[in-house]
Amino acid sequence: MKSIKPWMAPVVALLCITGVHAAEMDKANVIRDYTDTVAPADQQAYEAGVKSYNQCLSQHGFKYTWTAVLHETGDTYQYSYVSEPSTWGSFDAMHTTGMACDAVWRKDVNPHLKSETSAFLVRAPELTYMPAGMSPAAPLTEVTYFKLKPGHEASEAFTNAAKKIAAAAEKSKWPAHFMVLKVKDGGQGSPDFIVVSYSKSWADFGEDANPPLWKMVENNYGKQDTAALRKSLNDAIQDVSSHVDSYSVDLTYQPSHK
Repeated sequence: MKSIKPWMAPVVALLCITGVHAAEMDKANVIRDYTDTVAPADQQAYEAGVKSYNQCLSQHGFKYTWTAVLHETGDTYQYSYVSEPSTWGSFDAMHTTGMACDAVWRKDVNPHLKSETSAFLVRAPELTYMPAGMSPAAPLTEVTYFKLKPGHEASEAFTNAAKKIAAAAEKSKWPAHFMVLKVKDGGQGSPDFIVVSYSKSWADFGEDANPPLWKMVENNYGKQDTAALRKSLNDAIQDVSSHVDSYSVDLTYQPSHK
């Protein structure tokens, strides 16, 4: 996966948080994310506690995968866990089955936590350029958070522009891929959306896309329309930050049988 850092900011500042339409309830497009912050001295005990919790889930037949990643840049004492893409209804079953191990988490993990945040992430396939089969279990994941300026106009401008960018990438068979996710109920200060891209190695991560994003867009829409598109995206961004995560096989929960 080519690194897409130089152009990612304007690509994904594009979504307002909306309600879930009834027609989308049965689509496996929803991901739950938990991010834990741990004091350096507690890392070993925290990781042992997570392994104990995963063992409890396995003993109770928990059938949903939770992928664990370690934050390699930014706050490096953070861990994130993302569920496999599921329907909204699946989270009721996850909650019911997982309750059997709540006491293990409270006893073995909570004492070593500084804080924990959680949000739902809803995939936006119309704004995404990602081939089938790309896995959240890739060795490295670049995660970029975007906060939009207030107002419907900014969200609408970003959404329209993002669709054009994704369409241009698809038409061009662009070598850099990305997935856009809406953030739902992340709490105060949370981003409006997230963009992720996957890499096989640090060398792969550091290799810039060829052609660069805006050259690719210009090849499809021309200089004048590309300049207007770029300005509309930049004007709507309030804040952006990014970090890189690495996949942790030791802390990932993978059911033995589905």
